[in-house]
Amino acid sequence: MPRVWVSLGSNQARERSLRLGVRHLRRAYGDLLLSPVYECAAVGFAGEPFLNLVAGFVTSQSVPEVRARLRAIEDAAGRVRGPEKFAPRTLDLDLLTYGMAVGQIEGYELPSAEILRYAFVLRPLADLANQETHPVTGRTYGDLWRHFTGEALNLVPYPLDFSMDETAPLDG
Repeated sequence: MPRVWVSLGSNQARERSLRLGVRHLRRAYGDLLLSPVYECAAVGFAGEPFLNLVAGFVTSQSVPEVRARLRAIEDAAGRVRGPEKFAPRTLDLDLLTYGMAVGQIEGYELPSAEILRYAFVLRPLADLANQETHPVTGRTYGDLWRHFTGEALNLVPYPLDFSMDETAPLDG
């Protein structure tokens, strides 16, 4: 079964939204690997700062099934979808990798280009999977982060503990 890496981000009801997202992911996929959480400015629009992290899990679900589950979790967190790609949101869940899959997988490009483009995606992924290799570049995420040349966002570690969330109800 492939390991899946997913980025999580929120700039509305940030802590509540991320905790809700993690609870839903745990219910759906069991044990999760969770990166540290980082706070950074909104990218692509003027808005409140985001909290971002990466989660990893192993699944037998297909890419479309995982994507559908991620979308359902976003909806459960009150995500409102508008025409703009960059906008405030309660919860954003993006599939980054699906094992070592490369290319268009049922309409979705893997690995996500966001890994190499955004510090708020690559840094938590490198924290969590430092020695794992990117399916296209063949370089480790740790090496990619050390040599990152993208926009230098100020990523500030943000203390958010998810350990108490495992048995919390999904409605809050």
